[in-house]
Amino acid sequence: MTLAFREAGEADAPVALMLHGYPNSSYLFRNVMPAVAEAGWRAVAPDMPGFGDTPLDGRSGTWEEHVEALGEFVDAEQLAPVALVVHDWGGLIGLRWAAENPESIRALVLMGTGFFPDGKWHGLARAMRTPGELDGLFESMTRDAFGDVMSQVEPHATEEAVEEYWKGFATADRRRAHLTLYRSGDFEKLAPHEGALGRLGVPTLVLWGAQDSYAPVGGAHRFVKEIPDARLVVLEAAGHFLMEDDSERVAREIGNFLADVGP
Repeated sequence: MTLAFREAGEADAPVALMLHGYPNSSYLFRNVMPAVAEAGWRAVAPDMPGFGDTPLDGRSGTWEEHVEALGEFVDAEQLAPVALVVHDWGGLIGLRWAAENPESIRALVLMGTGFFPDGKWHGLARAMRTPGELDGLFESMTRDAFGDVMSQVEPHATEEAVEEYWKGFATADRRRAHLTLYRSGDFEKLAPHEGALGRLGVPTLVLWGAQDSYAPVGGAHRFVKEIPDARLVVLEAAGHFLMEDDSERVAREIGNFLADVGP
């Protein structure tokens, strides 16, 4: 399948593949992509299936289907090797693909995510994973209700951002696919990849919001212990959606890191 995507930078530059999490889309990286291009890289940010401008195209939305769709996209667009920049579910999807395709990875940027077989889901995620718990809410969700939820979980998101992210909720099929994604997200599936990120041996930036209540900063420190020579930057005033909370700092940190990695 073809994924819709945003891009910035020269077509022949090395690729920084930027993967959004939940409930976002490639729009999340809009303020970061220019800094990536200025660092000499081509920023490519796809909308994963059922989010943004990418249709589900008959898929149910499982974790495995997202990993497969990502691999197909990288192959179709001839993007590899890439610097993989991930946030939230983008990490669970992208890092699983990276562990299975180590030759395709030049560098890593990890934000508000996890990749641990003993991981624990936060409260909202546990509710989404429980059959019957939120099914009715997702089935009947309206644009106004979505806006109310976003004002609570992502208070720095602009109205334009909320409108972009609503695309992932605009149909009942897409909303059901969200529940399918979470219900397929058993951390035990990561057991075969334990230690894989450290074995990649690539430059790594771990960039985190100190106020992250969905992926607490302890996960950042755990990544640093697992990945030799990883660079850790913690933004004291930022939460989980750090690209919305402090976009200038995030853009600067990622741009500087990729400039150091080099083309």
